[in-house]
Amino acid sequence: MDDKYDKRMRLVLTWLLLGLMVGMMAVFVGCAGLSAPPDTGKDEGKPGEMSPSDDKMEAQQPGHRESVPETSDGTSGEGSKPKEQGKEPGPRDPDAVQVVANPQDVAVLVNKTYRLPDNFRPDDLVEPNVPFIFKEKSEKRLLRKEAARALEALFAAARKDGIHLAGVSGFRSYSTQKGLFEHYVKTRGEAEARRFSAMPGHSEHQTGLAMDVSGSDGRCAAQDCFADTKEAKWLADHAHEYGFIIRYPKGKEAVTGYKYEPWHLRYVGKELARTLVTQNLTLDEYLRGTVPVSN
Repeated sequence: MDDKYDKRMRLVLTWLLLGLMVGMMAVFVGCAGLSAPPDTGKDEGKPGEMSPSDDKMEAQQPGHRESVPETSDGTSGEGSKPKEQGKEPGPRDPDAVQVVANPQDVAVLVNKTYRLPDNFRPDDLVEPNVPFIFKEKSEKRLLRKEAARALEALFAAARKDGIHLAGVSGFRSYSTQKGLFEHYVKTRGEAEARRFSAMPGHSEHQTGLAMDVSGSDGRCAAQDCFADTKEAKWLADHAHEYGFIIRYPKGKEAVTGYKYEPWHLRYVGKELARTLVTQNLTLDEYLRGTVPVSN
């Protein structure tokens, strides 16, 4: 009887031990299933947002490069204060100097904000068949071919009306303009020089599309008194008929940045010249916000 009792006790203990082991395993598996996944160290961000690393990768893709305007001192703005992450770039600084991408276009805008590429020189410069107030051979006799032919037609039409014109100054290279501007700064002071003389690279004369003119006697050539001459009156009334405009008109100094120059003719083509005169617009006003620039 004792043997039967011992067998039953051992069987009960065996089943209790097995039950205890199964219970412990179940608890262990359950705890493991509730534990958090390992931290990868990567911030997934909000749905739909680009992570900083993705933003950086996109910026490095070929062709993805923001235009970097130059500052007013001619240096690149690249490498200055970095753009804050997550913010859209602000509007372009209206005072930042930019290089035009279309220097050969007859409607190219060159002023205190837009300048020509380094060492730009038109490849179609010719000497128009018109009289000049000087005898020597000089680069300032030159104009681009299309502008030269238009100037010849303008001078011929003026002669028919009893107005005898002469060329004063056409093309100027970068180096010539640099020397002129530095001379005026020394003799007049920089503030005054900037009212009537362009910094190198910013001169319309370098485009080969501008010609200063006067009467054939040279009186008041490139001087304020030219405004009161019959030649200035004729040019104001008829220059646009031949594709030229008075580039720096009276009352527009705040727009062009230069004082009134009734002698400064700029070739833009007949259609655009007619539009500007009809609408009483400067080239700056007409092209503002639409100028192609180099990146």
